Amino acid sequence: MRTTKARPVDLLAADTEAMLPLPPALLHLGWRNHVRLGRDYYVRVDTNDYSVHPRAIGARVDVAADLDVVRVRHGGQLVAEHPRRWARSMTVTDPAHVTAAAALRHAYQHPRTRPEAEELVRDLADYDKAFGIDAGELESR
Repeated sequence: MRTTKARPVDLLAADTEAMLPLPPALLHLGWRNHVRLGRDYYVRVDTNDYSVHPRAIGARVDVAADLDVVRVRHGGQLVAEHPRRWARSMTVTDPAHVTAAAALRHAYQHPRTRPEAEELVRDLADYDKAFGIDAGELESR
Protein backbone atom coordinates (compact mmCIF):
# COMPACT_ATOMS: atom_id res chain seq x y z
CA MET A 1 0.00 0.00 0.00
CA ARG A 2 2.89 2.37 0.61
CA THR A 3 4.13 2.36 -3.02
CA THR A 4 0.81 2.12 -4.86
CA LYS A 5 -1.14 4.27 -2.45
CA ALA A 6 -4.12 1.93 -2.84
CA ARG A 7 -5.43 -1.32 -1.47
CA PRO A 8 -4.91 -4.41 -3.70
CA VAL A 9 -8.66 -5.06 -3.85
CA ASP A 10 -9.18 -1.59 -5.30
CA LEU A 11 -6.65 -2.25 -8.12
CA LEU A 12 -8.03 -5.69 -9.03
CA ALA A 13 -10.51 -4.44 -11.66
CA ALA A 14 -7.86 -2.34 -13.46
CA ASP A 15 -5.42 -5.27 -13.34
CA THR A 16 -7.98 -7.68 -14.83
CA GLU A 17 -8.75 -5.29 -17.71
CA ALA A 18 -5.05 -4.99 -18.57
CA MET A 19 -4.51 -8.78 -18.78
CA LEU A 20 -4.09 -10.43 -22.19
CA PRO A 21 -6.49 -13.22 -23.24
CA LEU A 22 -5.39 -16.84 -22.89
CA PRO A 23 -3.82 -18.50 -25.95
CA PRO A 24 -6.32 -20.28 -28.27
CA ALA A 25 -4.79 -23.75 -27.79
CA LEU A 26 -3.72 -25.53 -24.68
CA LEU A 27 0.00 -25.57 -24.18
CA HIS A 28 1.65 -28.96 -24.10
CA LEU A 29 2.64 -29.89 -20.61
CA GLY A 30 4.95 -32.78 -19.95
CA TRP A 31 7.87 -34.45 -21.68
CA ARG A 32 8.17 -35.56 -25.34
CA ASN A 33 10.89 -37.34 -27.24
CA HIS A 34 11.31 -39.11 -30.58
CA VAL A 35 13.78 -42.03 -30.42
CA ARG A 36 14.71 -45.22 -32.24
CA LEU A 37 13.75 -48.24 -30.14
CA GLY A 38 16.74 -50.45 -29.38
CA ARG A 39 16.93 -54.24 -29.23
CA ASP A 40 16.25 -54.22 -25.50
CA TYR A 41 12.75 -52.69 -26.24
CA TYR A 42 12.91 -50.12 -23.41
CA VAL A 43 12.69 -46.34 -23.51
CA ARG A 44 14.11 -44.05 -20.85
CA VAL A 45 12.15 -41.23 -19.28
CA ASP A 46 14.22 -39.28 -16.76
CA THR A 47 16.09 -42.11 -15.00
CA ASN A 48 13.48 -44.87 -15.42
CA ASP A 49 13.17 -47.47 -18.19
CA TYR A 50 9.74 -48.45 -19.55
CA SER A 51 9.10 -51.50 -21.76
CA VAL A 52 7.65 -51.18 -25.26
CA HIS A 53 6.05 -53.88 -27.41
CA PRO A 54 8.95 -55.55 -29.27
CA ARG A 55 7.27 -55.28 -32.68
CA ALA A 56 8.54 -51.68 -32.70
CA ILE A 57 12.22 -52.66 -32.31
CA GLY A 58 14.38 -50.65 -34.70
CA ALA A 59 11.61 -48.16 -35.50
CA ARG A 60 11.24 -44.52 -34.52
CA VAL A 61 8.77 -44.13 -31.65
CA ASP A 62 7.21 -41.09 -29.99
CA VAL A 63 7.51 -41.03 -26.21
CA ALA A 64 5.22 -38.72 -24.25
CA ALA A 65 5.12 -38.45 -20.48
CA ASP A 66 3.02 -36.30 -18.21
CA LEU A 67 2.70 -36.33 -14.44
CA ASP A 68 0.75 -39.61 -14.39
CA VAL A 69 1.37 -41.70 -17.51
CA VAL A 70 4.13 -42.60 -19.99
CA ARG A 71 2.83 -43.41 -23.50
CA VAL A 72 4.81 -44.70 -26.47
CA ARG A 73 3.40 -44.57 -30.02
CA HIS A 74 4.68 -46.10 -33.24
CA GLY A 75 3.06 -44.88 -36.42
CA GLY A 76 0.21 -43.38 -34.43
CA GLN A 77 -0.57 -46.67 -32.65
CA LEU A 78 -0.12 -47.03 -28.93
CA VAL A 79 2.59 -49.65 -28.26
CA ALA A 80 3.13 -48.98 -24.54
CA GLU A 81 1.39 -47.26 -21.67
CA HIS A 82 2.71 -47.31 -18.12
CA PRO A 83 1.96 -45.35 -14.97
CA ARG A 84 4.76 -42.86 -14.41
CA ARG A 85 7.18 -43.76 -11.64
CA TRP A 86 8.89 -41.02 -9.69
CA ALA A 87 11.48 -43.13 -7.91
CA ARG A 88 14.91 -43.20 -9.53
CA SER A 89 16.50 -45.95 -11.64
CA MET A 90 13.42 -48.18 -11.90
CA THR A 91 12.62 -50.64 -14.70
CA VAL A 92 8.91 -50.91 -15.50
CA THR A 93 8.02 -53.99 -17.55
CA ASP A 94 4.70 -55.12 -18.99
CA PRO A 95 4.42 -58.96 -18.89
CA ALA A 96 2.76 -58.92 -22.33
CA HIS A 97 5.89 -57.29 -23.77
CA VAL A 98 8.09 -60.01 -22.27
CA THR A 99 5.84 -62.74 -23.72
CA ALA A 100 5.86 -61.14 -27.18
CA ALA A 101 9.66 -60.76 -27.06
CA ALA A 102 10.06 -64.44 -26.16
CA ALA A 103 7.83 -65.46 -29.09
CA LEU A 104 9.77 -63.27 -31.53
CA ARG A 105 13.08 -64.58 -30.19
CA HIS A 106 11.92 -68.20 -30.57
CA ALA A 107 10.73 -67.56 -34.14
CA TYR A 108 14.10 -66.01 -35.00
CA GLN A 109 16.14 -68.81 -33.42
CA HIS A 110 14.02 -71.60 -34.95
CA PRO A 111 13.20 -70.60 -38.52
CA ARG A 112 10.70 -72.68 -40.44
CA THR A 113 12.40 -75.23 -42.65
CA ARG A 114 11.70 -75.41 -46.35
CA PRO A 115 9.82 -78.42 -47.69
CA GLU A 116 11.87 -81.32 -48.96
CA ALA A 117 13.02 -81.15 -52.59
CA GLU A 118 11.01 -84.29 -53.43
CA GLU A 119 7.79 -82.47 -52.65
CA LEU A 120 8.73 -79.69 -55.08
CA VAL A 121 9.30 -81.97 -58.10
CA ARG A 122 6.50 -81.80 -60.63
CA ASP A 123 5.64 -84.42 -63.22
CA LEU A 124 6.93 -83.27 -66.64
CA ALA A 125 3.79 -84.59 -68.33
CA ASP A 126 1.94 -81.67 -66.70
CA TYR A 127 4.05 -79.23 -68.73
CA ASP A 128 3.38 -81.23 -71.92
CA LYS A 129 -0.34 -80.90 -71.28
CA ALA A 130 -0.03 -77.19 -70.52
CA PHE A 131 1.74 -76.49 -73.82
CA GLY A 132 -0.43 -78.87 -75.87
CA ILE A 133 2.35 -81.29 -76.70
CA ASP A 134 1.42 -84.94 -77.31
CA ALA A 135 4.07 -87.17 -75.75
CA GLY A 136 3.16 -90.11 -78.06
CA GLU A 137 3.82 -87.97 -81.15
CA LEU A 138 7.29 -87.04 -79.91
CA GLU A 139 8.22 -90.71 -79.34
CA SER A 140 7.26 -91.70 -82.88
CA ARG A 141 9.70 -89.20 -84.42
